[in-house]
Amino acid sequence: MPKVVIVGAGSVGTTLAYTLQITGVATEIILIDSDHELALGQAMDMNHGLPFVPPVHIYAGEYPDCKGADVIVITADARQKLGETRLDLVDRNAQICKSIVDSITPYTSEALLLVITNPVDIMTYAVVKHSGLPPRQVIGSGTVLDSARFHYLLGQHCNIDTHNVHAYVIGEHGDSEVLLWSQVRMAGTSLELFCRHCARGCAPLDKTEITEAVKNSAYHIIEAKGSTNYGVALAATNIVEAVIRGENSALTISMMLNGEYGINECCLSVPCIVSKKGVSRIVETELDRAEESDLKQSAQILKDVCRRVTSSAEAGTRV
Repeated sequence: MPKVVIVGAGSVGTTLAYTLQITGVATEIILIDSDHELALGQAMDMNHGLPFVPPVHIYAGEYPDCKGADVIVITADARQKLGETRLDLVDRNAQICKSIVDSITPYTSEALLLVITNPVDIMTYAVVKHSGLPPRQVIGSGTVLDSARFHYLLGQHCNIDTHNVHAYVIGEHGDSEVLLWSQVRMAGTSLELFCRHCARGCAPLDKTEITEAVKNSAYHIIEAKGSTNYGVALAATNIVEAVIRGENSALTISMMLNGEYGINECCLSVPCIVSKKGVSRIVETELDRAEESDLKQSAQILKDVCRRVTSSAEAGTRV
């Protein structure tokens, strides 16, 4: 019976639990939080809706409840403040993630760990290194949400259902992320060809404007409402579904690369096949020269921060 543990009963963790409840992906959902009363209240609230959804057992738990979990999702973090980048959160969140890993590992070495805590690429790297688990068993939510934002904006501009838009964002989940314009497909055809034969007479598609809109979406949402939760929870649900149902879905999750795309010892997002055991394959898609250069630059930015995390861990100090 599919069992999902969510560590962190804040807005992202509880929205994820709610979306999992509605979709019926899991039959057991456990919320763990340092504020146990908060987790109890969140679970109670969702349990009152059980008559309207598929059967599921939702409760506030403790770390021993991680035993037998299929997926453990780490969402606990220090919230991103207005004006902060995701990389600004490294100092606080690395210690939180390492503490969570220490609490999880006595009870399971089999569950797939899904990291959502920002900056997600750095936190995924920290969890891989600190847990000692196989890299393909530890993944981050990466740019699954960024890719969805890319789909949405393209669909809005071209007046086409986002389900018929195929486009990837790779690299850092953050300011250096790379939109793969060369790979965009609209209803199976290239973006250039799709627009060339369009009779709507709309303004030409501004790639720079859409790129900036994708990269800055989170900042605009944080400015407007304080945090993001709905989009990332739906993206995470998509990942959890791929794992529990063994879908072999192609998703731009964050994971450790060791030679793929010419990148080593760095967690970032590239298209991966995700199934029951985590990542079964990293897909090395063809990039144009600019995209390849931008991806390596993104990797270097992340590697520089990862070295700080590693050095601080070895020295026993905060990053």
